Amino acid sequence: MNWDIVEGNWKQFKGKVKTQWGKLTDDHLDVIAGKRTELAGRLQESYGITKEEAEEQIKNFEELNQDYRP
Repeated sequence: MNWDIVEGNWKQFKGKVKTQWGKLTDDHLDVIAGKRTELAGRLQESYGITKEEAEEQIKNFEELNQDYRP
């Protein structure tokens, strides 16, 4: 998954993120704005997980959405 493409199409993509991680608020999604590192940080904060666990969840999410095309 190319995060540059995700960032450029964030409005269309953030619904997938919201579905995957329902604890993320619209404010969180606005701050994340398609940035992978921001997503990892917000996951840690919202779910009380380690950086490694957040990275693993993002990796799984990327695999599920590897065919994403805007």
